[in-house]
Amino acid sequence: MLETARADDYEGYSKHDALNAPWLERLAGESRLRRLAAIQLVMRCPVHVRPLLRVRKARNAKGISLFARALLARHRLTGANEDAQEATELLDWLLANSSAEFGGRAWGYPYPWQDAGFFAPRNLPNRVVTSFVGQALLDGYETLREPRYLEAASEAVQFLLNAPRTLYEDDERRCVSYVPDESIDWIVMDVSALAGALAARLGALQHDPELVAEGGRLVRYVVAKQTEEGAWFYAEPPSASHITHDNYHTGFILDAILLYGRVTGSREFDDAYRRGVEFYERRLFEPDGAARFMSDQKYPFDIHGCAQGILTFSLRQKHLGEGGDAARRVLDWTLTNMFDPDSGWFYYQKRRGFRTRIRELRWCQGWMSWALASYLENCGEMP
Repeated sequence: MLETARADDYEGYSKHDALNAPWLERLAGESRLRRLAAIQLVMRCPVHVRPLLRVRKARNAKGISLFARALLARHRLTGANEDAQEATELLDWLLANSSAEFGGRAWGYPYPWQDAGFFAPRNLPNRVVTSFVGQALLDGYETLREPRYLEAASEAVQFLLNAPRTLYEDDERRCVSYVPDESIDWIVMDVSALAGALAARLGALQHDPELVAEGGRLVRYVVAKQTEEGAWFYAEPPSASHITHDNYHTGFILDAILLYGRVTGSREFDDAYRRGVEFYERRLFEPDGAARFMSDQKYPFDIHGCAQGILTFSLRQKHLGEGGDAARRVLDWTLTNMFDPDSGWFYYQKRRGFRTRIRELRWCQGWMSWALASYLENCGEMP
């Protein structure tokens, strides 16, 4: 997978990148409905139409962060200098292609993106991409001992904590927006968990109790929204999105809660994590390891959900000594059903009766590169 990504210089297509076709971007114009329609039609098409539509390939900062983390993990496992060098090149590209528009340092998506709750112009920084990049930078600092990555992660946390907009706040909890826009009041549940986990990890590294506490406020808001069944809705209020309890966003939240507890030594959220991961395994995966799209929707089996299951269960094995069997189940199903050995690519989705053979670099190869590296490092065995 790393070889296929490297052959394309880490440039590729992404799930929501339809408006990277210049003519389609012009046609959609300022219309929310036309932008949504263009993105959704291309995203849902079972045929790979992006080359025909002249959608431009691009480096995706989130994807680059995933590949960098995979290379760093492989370096920790093997000591290979070429992996460390390539990870350094990717991390330095992230530093050179960041934004300081809102203070600190931040990253966005390399395409205009109309979501249900907001519009993000091309490269507008957002908290989700910045959180993933920040984690890769801290991996780079801890693995390679390069101070510039710690400094850049600190600047990323400045953006996460200080950029517009706080959507809810009291003494114990805080919720922040996906994108830095004062006009947006749409709460996406995993955003605050991702931001809080990175802030807490940085605070622990820098021995900064105030930063750790601020991270805790963000995570605590999300934990407070957990349902009695142990799940989280994608948005708040739940009616704000058609997505209910989906696979990979649930995994994001669980990993953030686990990371917060690991770096701080706090057991405050242990019960929430336990109930959440039990729901995750029971309701978002089939007994054979297939990753359900949502708890109430089996299809499509999406490669991102497969990768997230491997990541979440592998981290659970590393830190709690359980989860390895579930990680192996998901991995075995994924390799059997979602991998094309002739091309070295993972399929995008498996729908009822057919596979969607679309090549999306970040969504397919990036996530699975990081998932496989995490499995090897945390579960200690070859797939």
